[in-house]
Amino acid sequence: MMYVLGLQGSPRAKGNTNFLIDGLLDHLRAKGAETEKINVRRLRVEPCIGCGYCEEKGICVFADDDMTARIYSMLRRADVVVLAGPVYFYNFPAHIKAVIDRTQALWSRKYRHSLEDPGRPWRKGILLSVGATRGKNLFDGMKLTARYFFDAVGADYTDSIVYHRIEAPGDLTHHPGVADDIQSCAANLDSLLARKKILFACRENACRSQMAAGFARYLAGDRIEALSAGSTPAPRVNPVMQEVMAEKGIDMAYRTLRSIEDAVSGTRPDMIVTMGCGEQCPYIPGVSYVDWDLPDPAGQSIDLMRQVRDEIEKRVRQLMDNQDGSESLSKENS
Repeated sequence: MMYVLGLQGSPRAKGNTNFLIDGLLDHLRAKGAETEKINVRRLRVEPCIGCGYCEEKGICVFADDDMTARIYSMLRRADVVVLAGPVYFYNFPAHIKAVIDRTQALWSRKYRHSLEDPGRPWRKGILLSVGATRGKNLFDGMKLTARYFFDAVGADYTDSIVYHRIEAPGDLTHHPGVADDIQSCAANLDSLLARKKILFACRENACRSQMAAGFARYLAGDRIEALSAGSTPAPRVNPVMQEVMAEKGIDMAYRTLRSIEDAVSGTRPDMIVTMGCGEQCPYIPGVSYVDWDLPDPAGQSIDLMRQVRDEIEKRVRQLMDNQDGSESLSKENS
């Protein structure tokens, strides 16, 4: 199902910003989305120190805070990223600004290392904010910051809901337009909710299923919700897989590894493509099954990893072409 990540950036746990983001996430959850809200002030996020390490290496120098341990992978998984915060001196509060600054690592992967996140062509970004004054330029700084944040995380800045003259706790609960604004914003995401779901499953969810889902998300993510899982998930993705996908310009860093049981919990795929998980893949009535007999390249030569990658890309393209009757869901080769 569509995964919506909400970054709640207000220091007030029950303030107007929280009321607004809860309203949007609750509405989307009622429509069938999976939502997750992060209260940013509770995170341990080191501020960016401008050291240039991410521009050289493609990863942040801070390896053990919540940004690296959790938030990067959540941003990569998200179909929709909601950035929420009140106006502080014409911009975001310090806690969420630290998160925004640390997405420089993702910016560097795209613009310094020429790697494209598979979700970039269709991921959506939404800004939510409130401010105390009525000035016409009140949200200009936040909107500009949000624009570059969404570019860094690989999202299209598609919508914003902002309100002037909101300051005291509870002010927004009396605003007459909130419900309609939330409904209108959510309606713009209906196409993502309506996508067909394909689960790619292998044994460890570290190589084959990750590559297949990566290609599917990149080629047709606006119409296909590509999931990946494993019967016995590994602790992390295979670094050689990341390397050979990078040769194609596709960024597979910060991927979430999941069990098959977790992947199908709460959602029903339209199709499951298996690649070595065999009888450990659960049977779900009414779901189409396809088995791709592909060798497991883990622990083998990089040449075999490349061969499996190319075969997976070919099969994913064919699969996308065969979906939805006569309408091709594939992205044409440039």
